[in-house]
Amino acid sequence: MAFILRRPFAITNTLKQATRASNITFRSFQTQSAPLKQASRPLTPLQDFAKRQHVFLNAFRQSSKRSYQTSAPANPLAQGNLTQRLIYGGAIFGGTLLAINLIFNRETREDGGMPPHERSYLNDTFLHTGLGVGIIGITARALHMSGWSYRLMSANPWLVLGAGLVGSIGSMMVCHATPPENYVVKYGAWTAFNVTQAALLSPLMFFAPAILARAGLYTVGVMGSLAFVGATAKQEKYLYLGGPLLAGVAVVALSGLAPMVIPATAARTLMWTENIWLYGGLAVFAGFTLYDVQKILAHARMAERGMMKRDAVNESIALELDFINIFVRMVQILAMQQRRR
Repeated sequence: MAFILRRPFAITNTLKQATRASNITFRSFQTQSAPLKQASRPLTPLQDFAKRQHVFLNAFRQSSKRSYQTSAPANPLAQGNLTQRLIYGGAIFGGTLLAINLIFNRETREDGGMPPHERSYLNDTFLHTGLGVGIIGITARALHMSGWSYRLMSANPWLVLGAGLVGSIGSMMVCHATPPENYVVKYGAWTAFNVTQAALLSPLMFFAPAILARAGLYTVGVMGSLAFVGATAKQEKYLYLGGPLLAGVAVVALSGLAPMVIPATAARTLMWTENIWLYGGLAVFAGFTLYDVQKILAHARMAERGMMKRDAVNESIALELDFINIFVRMVQILAMQQRRR
């Protein structure tokens, strides 16, 4: 009877000991297998993407280094001496001039030449345009070296836009309203206009010098060719372009302001607005070059008749704006092409 009464207690003790042993065994197995589970833990999608991206970037850098060291430069301007580069650049400029002349300048002047008063007025305007562009370039470089570009990029964009518009339009209106006889105020307002443009364009110095040089070369080629066409074309042939070009400028300006109101999720719409801003603006201001050159010649004829005063400073502002707009878009297009490579 005592054995029967003790048997359940014995079974209970045995079960308790077995349970303790199993717990100890499970704990030891868990502690031994923890590093194994940690090592074989699957990566999250974000970690897997980051790992694959790191491997791809390393492989791409190694392949690009090998290809850069083994392959020759594809740009013909990077080969040969300075004479070959000048010949190559002159051939491009001459071909562009010939093509534009054949397309836009089929009807030339009937008298076969440009009168002296038109030639002198056009030369004075081109001289002031070159001086203005030079002032803008030198001042923009000096401001960039002084750290102005960093402060401008970190400032409020609406404040920069408002101050830039007030400075540019205000100095331009003062320059246009000042008679040519008042040299001090006239050239002071013209210099203020150029300095304002330089202050707004100084962040372009963040781009590579090669891109800026190529953009400047292309801009000079395009404007030089179109100016030659406008100067040798039939009188008042392209003056009708004023209205359509003004409407085109409005469309280009709205496309430039579109990213401020269109959400970033509308990628396709933003792509179209960027193309309108770049290539549409390039075409519009190239057309403005033709229009402005013929307008200068028309003003020269009016000044010869005594209907208005000769004012090459005012005429040069229009060509400077054409140059700036074409140059900025050339820089953006070249930078975008370099990123895609």
